[in-house]
Amino acid sequence: MSNGAKAILKNYRQSPRKVRLVADAIRGKSVSRAEILLTHMDKLAAKQVKKLLAAAVANAKQGGLEKENLLIKNIAVDKGFVFKKSMPRARGRATPIRKRTSHITLELRSSGSNNEVRSKK
Repeated sequence: MSNGAKAILKNYRQSPRKVRLVADAIRGKSVSRAEILLTHMDKLAAKQVKKLLAAAVANAKQGGLEKENLLIKNIAVDKGFVFKKSMPRARGRATPIRKRTSHITLELRSSGSNNEVRSKK
């Protein structure tokens, strides 16, 4: 039985800069508190991060951990692939359009894991 769980979302079609606003809001919080924050957050990425959190909780349950004891250990938003296309402009020019993507990694840990380590010493 491990002390944590992990879930990864790759190539999410929103800029990492916007997704990081959501990630920063829930980093270090308990799972139940993070779910409440994500439900009431007025950001497009909140819905996807909430689905990712549910996937991580399911992975933790598969590993024998309870949802009530889980904390968000780490959430990282990395830059993904950039779709590039061009938009025609005046005088025969073209300007680039960049459609950015994000990779989101969410790690959970059991809140009792630190206490267990301290009691063993």
